[in-house]
Amino acid sequence: MGTSKENSIESRKKDLQNMVEEKLQELPVVQYAWLDEEEIPFSGRVREICQSECPRYGTSWSCPPGVGTVEECRDRCAGFPGAFVFTTIAEVMDAADMEETLATRGAHEEVTKEIREIFREAGCRTLALSADSCAICDKCAYPDAPCRHLERMLPCIESYGIIVPELAQKAGIEFMNGANIVTWFGVILFTK
Repeated sequence: MGTSKENSIESRKKDLQNMVEEKLQELPVVQYAWLDEEEIPFSGRVREICQSECPRYGTSWSCPPGVGTVEECRDRCAGFPGAFVFTTIAEVMDAADMEETLATRGAHEEVTKEIREIFREAGCRTLALSADSCAICDKCAYPDAPCRHLERMLPCIESYGIIVPELAQKAGIEFMNGANIVTWFGVILFTK
């Protein structure tokens, strides 16, 4: 049988979940799950893919190496015991057309910001990660000056070394939702 302190913590956790889930009904979230931070899968291999395949590598505070090492990112995430993982989707004519696919990202980023705000309104400290590198500024200050919008920036999930297909599996969320459907992932790490 749990102690009254454990019961109180579980009660506050359930209250937060209920409040968030109620507000989610107003947003185009397709799937979501609540995880503990230690369930998030990290790997340096993801970072190697960033470096070899992504044109944003080394150009933004929201991407490697600007976000820090995978170990630093993991340590940063460890300061937030709860994780809320969610998806939005967008239909495109040709999922292989990167320009068309990336054009749908803005709507997902707005949903990510709205969900982050829901957690903040509930009194949580947050770390929000989204589907792609930050695009607030036309030209990022990296590496010459600090980020101009640190509180608003949304680092990329993969930039932290998080393995998104494995994260989806742990969360019970579909990684792919069909041909010409773009599935965008977001993660809100939080603590009261």
